[in-house]
Amino acid sequence: MDFYATLGDPCATEEIISKLFRVGMTGVRLNLSHTSLTQCTPLLEQVYWPAARRAGKERAHLILDLQGPELRVGELPQPVPLREGLDILLGEGGIPIPQIILQQAKRGQQLSVDDGTLLLEVRRTSRTVLLCRVLRGGTLLSKKSLAVLGSELDTPTLTPADLDNLALARRFGVTHILQPFVRGRRDVEILRENLARLGLEDLQVMAKIENPQGYDRVDEIMDAADQICIARGDLGSSIPLWKLPAIQKDVARRCTARGMPFCLVTQLLWSMEQRPVPTRAEVCDIYNGVLDGASSLMLTGETAIGRFPVQAMEYLVRTASEAIKAL
Repeated sequence: MDFYATLGDPCATEEIISKLFRVGMTGVRLNLSHTSLTQCTPLLEQVYWPAARRAGKERAHLILDLQGPELRVGELPQPVPLREGLDILLGEGGIPIPQIILQQAKRGQQLSVDDGTLLLEVRRTSRTVLLCRVLRGGTLLSKKSLAVLGSELDTPTLTPADLDNLALARRFGVTHILQPFVRGRRDVEILRENLARLGLEDLQVMAKIENPQGYDRVDEIMDAADQICIARGDLGSSIPLWKLPAIQKDVARRCTARGMPFCLVTQLLWSMEQRPVPTRAEVCDIYNGVLDGASSLMLTGETAIGRFPVQAMEYLVRTASEAIKAL
């Protein structure tokens, strides 16, 4: 079974990466929504791969999580407090958002921000701004995810930044491509066509199921991908949250029936971003995910921004190992 960490400041030293390998990590995810391969050159060439060699893991995995058609808030000069019940402007003169949302959002629609942490309702629209009411408040940071609930927006499968990063994949030892917001088989085919053009046919394609379109077409996506990733963050933002467990179970069942490997990700040990010990619910979640057939588990914020990255990985591996014994 594979265990992945997401690279970030808390694990940006050779010492921490080495410790993560020692407690059972088999590879890392690099989230390219906030950076690029070029910007990560020192981290990969001077930290990650030396630590892997030191741990005897020369064939460790390096997963590129592309930007894809995901929509995000733009760059903010400072965090913006959003108070519940107040109105805010998105677009010109306000919080920067992608042009496609300005073009296609309609009055009455809800906007999920930062994996559903914040929730807005569109009150008025124009070509350049949206007036929104804050339904669920909090602090808004730059580059947080943004989704129009109940709406399919026509966005490209791969961004120019994705293509630039793919062109460098061989140089940096990339082994897997994590493809976000897969909407159907054609998205995977487009990625594979670009990989073939670059001579990267050997890379594993992990298709993220994180929106209703992808869930509705999961069988055809399995026909085209090497692995499925049940990405519960954005998936849980695009549907009523109480429906998420049934969808996770259903995708896991379909993957198991097809012999398709699948990865489970998002908030596996979320509390360990701030605490050295997880909740009982979190370890039960991991255990049950393995019993349902997961072939890999991935930590995100727990290692990318959390205070206890090594402890989180150890709890992940030990809990999964207990589940494997039960199998």
